Amino acid sequence: MLGVRVEMPTNNPIVLLRERDGGRYLPIWIGAAEAAAITYAQQGVVPPRPLTHDLMRDVLAVLGHELTEVRIVALKDSVFHAALIVDGKAEISSRASDAIALALRTGAKVLVDGAILDEAAIVVSSEEDDEVEKFKEFLDHVSAEDFEKPEGGGDDPQRPQS
Repeated sequence: MLGVRVEMPTNNPIVLLRERDGGRYLPIWIGAAEAAAITYAQQGVVPPRPLTHDLMRDVLAVLGHELTEVRIVALKDSVFHAALIVDGKAEISSRASDAIALALRTGAKVLVDGAILDEAAIVVSSEEDDEVEKFKEFLDHVSAEDFEKPEGGGDDPQRPQS
């Protein structure tokens, strides 16, 4: 999984899953609350009180059960459907975003049905993939000060004028 991104220009959050042994990406549009829950889990943020996905993880643990894996099992009317696999056998229907948020908290695998990848995944060439990685690296190290105008507020004297 690459994580949560915001699609421009609509500002809709998506979670972007990456095929483990291939160049396909599966974008899943999600709600803002689920985007926050996924981002918190990825960043290791521990809220002062358990969020819904933390509660579900804790309930499973206290009852002696384990979330074995999450499966993205269907795409109907542009909506992804998932299943929580508990103890390797029990299957519970779930929204894809909730399933992913819970998987991140439990360490469970996230699997996507091959037919869904064939239908909805996007293919990124290795060149484009390298550019995506370079851009992500840049974003990890850039700060707001990097975009300030030079003293005097004029254009950058290093930049050629048109």
